[in-house]
Amino acid sequence: MSEQSEAEIAALLRQLEIDIAIDLKALTHHHRCGIFALRPAPVQVNYLGYPGTMGADYIDYILADETVIPPEHRPHYSEAVVYLPDTYQCNDSKRPIAERTPTRAEAFLPQSGFVFCCFNASFKITPEIFDIWMRLLRETPGSVLWLLENSEAARNLKREAQARGVAPERLVFAPRMKAAEHLARHRLADLFLDTLPYGAHTTASDALWSGLPVVTCLGTTFAGRVGASLLRAAGLPELVTGSPEAYEALALKLAREPATLARIKAKLAQDRGTLALFDTRRMTRNLEAAYHEMWERRQRGEAPAHFTVARANPS
Repeated sequence: MSEQSEAEIAALLRQLEIDIAIDLKALTHHHRCGIFALRPAPVQVNYLGYPGTMGADYIDYILADETVIPPEHRPHYSEAVVYLPDTYQCNDSKRPIAERTPTRAEAFLPQSGFVFCCFNASFKITPEIFDIWMRLLRETPGSVLWLLENSEAARNLKREAQARGVAPERLVFAPRMKAAEHLARHRLADLFLDTLPYGAHTTASDALWSGLPVVTCLGTTFAGRVGASLLRAAGLPELVTGSPEAYEALALKLAREPATLARIKAKLAQDRGTLALFDTRRMTRNLEAAYHEMWERRQRGEAPAHFTVARANPS
């Protein structure tokens, strides 16, 4: 399929009489938006891959929730917004986590001390968020910051840490590995720190699925509000802050109050099997209801319009 032209793929969709076409990449690397521009399906949807509006008249709907696109933000979207209950993000409730947790030595972490963690892509780390992280390290003796490996970024971040009065060795970089093992090593961390203005998406789900709490700051755009959406669907709205100052204060509080953090981790572990965030069957029913309503509106000759999907019962 990748060798076929956009016109050929659009023709195939018409031949197959596809009713609803869903763009899971939109304006991202290796996108095929040109297929959708040819209007091969009566209803076309922007979902999951691109956290924002496509600004294109050939996309009818965007799937979201009221955290990532609050009603007052709708005028900034060319698509009609379909509100899914709980969260817009789907997750696999059967995703495996390796049984064995690596040792701290195997993960290149010190034998003791608080582990702040962020496995977001390095391009999401801004000077402002890095300033906060360095203050947290200075105010939490013996702590380290665990980041995803990127050789060029590692050199630059270590240099910037030293410029902020933090020893470069307090930044530890995790090599890439298979998904199940990567999820298992989250158990070595104490707290996941989100980024801003572009926050954690899949990486936040990874952390929560692994039992690692996430502290986030509610941003002003879809890309900066996903962490809040996921935490609310995980039953942890208290970890969503409204300002960088509150974000920093909460992270420091949790680093200094192990009993409080332990209670949050215990709640996450206990509730994981019933959380809306990881209820794949419920999400499937929500998506089916959304697509059914889109098609019914089309059949009635109605233009795309905002609507809210009723919350399905837990599976």
